[in-house]
Amino acid sequence: MNPNQPHNLPPAYFDEVYRANDDPWNFETSPYEHEKYRATLAALPQPTYSRTFEIGCSLGVLTAQLAPRCQELLAIDVAEAALAKARQRCQAFPHVQFRRMQVPAEFPTGQFDLILVSEVGYYWDEPTLCQAANAIFEALTPGGQLLLVHWTPPVHDYPLTGDEVHALFLEYTQPGGPARHLLHQRQPTYRLDLLEKKSA
Repeated sequence: MNPNQPHNLPPAYFDEVYRANDDPWNFETSPYEHEKYRATLAALPQPTYSRTFEIGCSLGVLTAQLAPRCQELLAIDVAEAALAKARQRCQAFPHVQFRRMQVPAEFPTGQFDLILVSEVGYYWDEPTLCQAANAIFEALTPGGQLLLVHWTPPVHDYPLTGDEVHALFLEYTQPGGPARHLLHQRQPTYRLDLLEKKSA
C-alpha cells in the first residue's frame, strides 16, 4: 500500500482529470493501449459471454472491442464525462448498457459469466479492494471468469500497485478458495491474470 496515499481515490478526482483532458490516459491513440487491448481480448478463452460486467470503462475504447463477444454487457464508471463519450462510441451496440456506479458501495444485481477489472483496482485502498473482490466473486456464475489487467509500476497518486491488486485476488485461488488461476501474463509495464470461479 502507498503510505503517501493510503485512501480511495474519490469520484471527484476522476471528474477533475476528465475536465483537464478528454483522454487523460491516451486510451484512444496510444499504441501501448491498443496492444494491451489486443492481449486482453486474446486472453479470453470463450468466443462469447452471455452477461459481462466491465468495471471502470472510461471512454469505452475497450468496451467497443469487447461488445461483439458479449450477449449483454454492463459497463460502469464513476465519471459522467467519460460515460458520455463511451455511450457515443458504443451507440451501434444496443446490448451494451452504461451506468454511473461506484463499486463496491454500489453493485449491480444478477450474475455474470465474465467480469473485467482493467486499470481500476489500484484506485481502491486495500479494505475497499477486499470488499470489491468479495462482491465480484459472489456475482460470478460457477465457471464464470474474472480478467484482471493492470499497470504495474507504482503511481504516486494511487493507493495500490497493480501487483498488489492481483496478489489480493490471487489469494482467492489458494486451496479451499472459490477460484482457480487459469492464465498469467507479464509484460514490461502491465500484467494480466485470468481467474475462474469454481463450480459447486
